[in-house]
Amino acid sequence: MNRIPNLLIRQILLLLLIFALGGVLFYTLHPFLPALLGAYTLFVLLRPAMHYLSGQRHWNKVAVAVLLILLSGAIIWIPLHFLVQLVQARVIEALQHSTELRQNMEQMARHLEQEYNLQLLTPETLQNVANWGATQLRSFISATLDGLTTAVLAAFILFFMLISGPRIEAFFFSWLPFRNENIAEFKHQLNSLVFSNAVGIPFMGILQGFAGLPAYWIIGVNDVWLWFAITCISGMLPILGVALAYVPMAILLIASGLPWKALIVFLYGFIVIGSVDNIGRMWLQKKLGDTHPLITLFGVIAGLKLFGFIGFVFGPILIALFLLLIRIYTKEFGKDVHTAH
Repeated sequence: MNRIPNLLIRQILLLLLIFALGGVLFYTLHPFLPALLGAYTLFVLLRPAMHYLSGQRHWNKVAVAVLLILLSGAIIWIPLHFLVQLVQARVIEALQHSTELRQNMEQMARHLEQEYNLQLLTPETLQNVANWGATQLRSFISATLDGLTTAVLAAFILFFMLISGPRIEAFFFSWLPFRNENIAEFKHQLNSLVFSNAVGIPFMGILQGFAGLPAYWIIGVNDVWLWFAITCISGMLPILGVALAYVPMAILLIASGLPWKALIVFLYGFIVIGSVDNIGRMWLQKKLGDTHPLITLFGVIAGLKLFGFIGFVFGPILIALFLLLIRIYTKEFGKDVHTAH
């Protein structure tokens, strides 16, 4: 009767113990995963500056790390603070004038019903809109608090990454079960993914926001800066993109009895901002790397569910990383490799 070797049994038990502890730790600490991803993303972006200032200019490592964290925090925090204050002001104003707002919505819906023979307004619709607004308000407040906690933790992790970056990277990549050439490719592709998504996606949104801003000023759209922020956010999304900004704006202008302005907004958004989107993405593909629109689309969907607002960046990175691992695995353990050996 064959017996299972004791060494194999001990290996299996040890692996089960490792996976069990890893599962417990992941379940406990998974809310902090966005902070870790954010810290690594900033580490990849700030690593050249860290190397230059501390390695070539011989500045103090701790001082350089703190300086870079403060600068990157300011660059990220200022536009986010502007966006939060902008939205918060509109939310407070809406709560203070909720009755007037509901009456205006009803009047606008009635106008559209009479003008275009549509049926938009029912008691169920109003109740659904009210429930949706309350849910989104609670989600916004919760996301703001979670975002502050994540930012503080990410800065803390980033500090140690900047101080001990080479050792941390060497430790991580030494665990990968790949040959040296595949590890080098994986490292290069991972850095490219971080650059193309962490820089490219926000850049496209801001670029399209500034492309739409002059038209909003000239046409005289109400809440110009709010629509600028909406354009920036929607510009980060693939497929529909800024259509999620200029189409609702056109509908509101039609409802306000300004069909010509609505037509101008729609044509400007479709032709001009759409062209900026296409040209900008072509330029980014040459400079930062090519990320397929479907990867961005499904990455944003998955990222928003997993990480909230910052999933705009991390979602596409995770999907592209998953596909990269499959490709590296194929190269490492594919049929051609076995045949060669």
